[in-house]
Amino acid sequence: MIIVKKYGYLKYKSFKFRCSLGKAGVRKKLKEGDNITPKGTFKLLRVFYRPDKITKIKTILNKVKIKKNFGWCDDPKSNFYNKLVKIPFKGGYEKLYRADNIYDLLIVLNYNTNPIIKNKGSAIFIHVARKDFSNTAGCIALTKKDLLILLANIKKNTKIRIQ
Repeated sequence: MIIVKKYGYLKYKSFKFRCSLGKAGVRKKLKEGDNITPKGTFKLLRVFYRPDKITKIKTILNKVKIKKNFGWCDDPKSNFYNKLVKIPFKGGYEKLYRADNIYDLLIVLNYNTNPIIKNKGSAIFIHVARKDFSNTAGCIALTKKDLLILLANIKKNTKIRIQ
């Protein structure tokens, strides 16, 4: 079990990594855009990565290469809410292929995925932290190096508990 503490660190087995969390802290998520990192236990679904920036990823999780037209729908009015979409896209979305490096490598958690409840919040990722470890919009962020170490060490059924 991966444990994320509201004080800004992630622990797995003998590893302890600094991480950034949502601007509004860790607690029960209220709605889309609330900047809360949701409390709870979640599965790690799959890994998305930029093949032009990361060439070797050792992990047991399924890997998906991020393409320039990938987005993640964060529009509660859309039938594609909290799902991968191809852009251009009519609803609201977040680009996965970005100029900064925060989505060079990310793990999708199963937050609000089965069933998807409109406006409950979308796309809780573990992604690359900014250099200054500034807060996220609700995700968990690690250094790229730490994220690669985590991916190499997790098992198929490893879960994450955010507390």
